[in-house]
Amino acid sequence: MKKSVLILSTGLRQGGNSDCLAQAFAKGAEDAGHEAILIRLANKRLEGCRGCLACQKSGKCVLQDDVKDILPIMKNADAVAFATPIYFYGMCGSMKSLLDRTFPLYGSDVRFKNVYLLSTAGELLESTVQGAANGLLGWTRCFKGVQLAQVVFAGGVLERGAVQGHQALAQAYEVGKRV
Repeated sequence: MKKSVLILSTGLRQGGNSDCLAQAFAKGAEDAGHEAILIRLANKRLEGCRGCLACQKSGKCVLQDDVKDILPIMKNADAVAFATPIYFYGMCGSMKSLLDRTFPLYGSDVRFKNVYLLSTAGELLESTVQGAANGLLGWTRCFKGVQLAQVVFAGGVLERGAVQGHQALAQAYEVGKRV
């Protein structure tokens, strides 16, 4: 069955290591016959949530930026993957801002049930990704039946392009094939 797979590359360094993982995941999904929609936040306008709660009454955010175009795609996707560089043992700021801005989806029926985390860091330790994984896990718990299905982590990749040849690149591709 063909699925709609949304991949959000949240790092602001286009062509960076986490963006490479996003591309590999997207390629895997496409090679499996799915529709892969890759959105890079690097070229999107994204404001921070104001906490006004207007979206809980109207179902729409009052802010007029590119998030208004992302939310319907996310809501109707069969699977969602987030790619982020790890900064100070957590997800990057643009990913956190995007997660905060998904509040209009809270309480609605989202189609996706599986969420994936694709992450890179200069640090080698596997535990480096735990802060980002915990943050995303908390977000998934706000949606009925949604789970953090898998985490792909590439450690020791600080400089742009360092992820090339890393086993996580092949793993991201394989996970994308199995969504």
